[in-house]
Amino acid sequence: MEQTTSCVHFLAFVLLVFASSAYPFTYNVLSYGAKPDGNFESTRAFVAAWTLACGSIKSATIYIPTGRFLLRNVVFRGQCKNNAIVFRMDGTLVAPSDYKVLGSTENWLLFEHVNGVSIYGGVLDGQGTGLWTCKRVRQGLSQRSNGEFCVWLLVLVNESSASAPVVIDGCNNVKGDSVSVSASGNSPNTDGIHVQSSSSVTILNSRIGTGDDCVSVGPGTNNLCIENMACGPGHGISIGSLGKEAEEPGVQNVTVKTITLTGTQNGHAIMTDVENPIVIDQHYCPDEKNCPGLVSGVKISDVTYQDIHGTSATEVAVKFDCSPSYPCTDIRLEDVKLTYRNKPAEASCSNADGTVSGFIQPSCCL
Repeated sequence: MEQTTSCVHFLAFVLLVFASSAYPFTYNVLSYGAKPDGNFESTRAFVAAWTLACGSIKSATIYIPTGRFLLRNVVFRGQCKNNAIVFRMDGTLVAPSDYKVLGSTENWLLFEHVNGVSIYGGVLDGQGTGLWTCKRVRQGLSQRSNGEFCVWLLVLVNESSASAPVVIDGCNNVKGDSVSVSASGNSPNTDGIHVQSSSSVTILNSRIGTGDDCVSVGPGTNNLCIENMACGPGHGISIGSLGKEAEEPGVQNVTVKTITLTGTQNGHAIMTDVENPIVIDQHYCPDEKNCPGLVSGVKISDVTYQDIHGTSATEVAVKFDCSPSYPCTDIRLEDVKLTYRNKPAEASCSNADGTVSGFIQPSCCL
């Protein structure tokens, strides 16, 4: 009888061990000194929680409870011992109101050399008003030092199941779902999501309004899918700038569908008063520096615009301004209907070749 009881107890112990191993370790940032008052600088607490989670051989959760947590620039660095780390946020991460506190770094929150990191819930408050004002005054600063820095500082992000904050660089197999990015329509250089040097990236069910691109696609991007997004204000969804470097990798296999753009500069899919609904510009010259009068050496081909309709804020709704040295080829328009002030819009083509099918308005110039 005693032997039977011992066996039952042993079995219960084994079941308990296996059950507990199925659950991740949870590291609450409050346990490491963070304070949710928005004034106490909690960077060390977040780094401590990350260090433990990254060093764990089992899946781990970093928990941020309700409240406002002030953070300086933080690098969440791998390589980690596991590829299942979850940030579960009920609170808000707050950048310093004085952007000078961050120094010359280009990033506020950076995930580096990690795999399998997921972020659920929460708010990222970049407190960018001061920097926006500074940038408008100091337009003479270089695009690199003054622009990319702003991408990280200026946005207010409400996130659910997304890689954070908004720059996807050198990553594979990334999924962002239900991402909301909001910045003033006149805030300079505030891209919502920037993707470069990455493959197999999917952005779904999101809402982005900024002073620059809702989504910008940089060199080295392939197999990018953007679906079911509301965009505006901003510049729309942009591929570029490309060709800044001589040996720069190209962009391949980008799919954008079920998109609504409202009051944007450029557009694709459903348009509402979009300044340039369909545009390829190989004469693009940021800040008109070092390249006025030059054309791009980037070859553009195999681009399809399908099921595009809505209203244009300008008379020319379709513009293909391509390079005479590297003309655009294999451009396809399928079922396009764009109007300007309740009349058919116009199209303009230069050095562009392609085909049309279905209903096309404005009349095609390919």
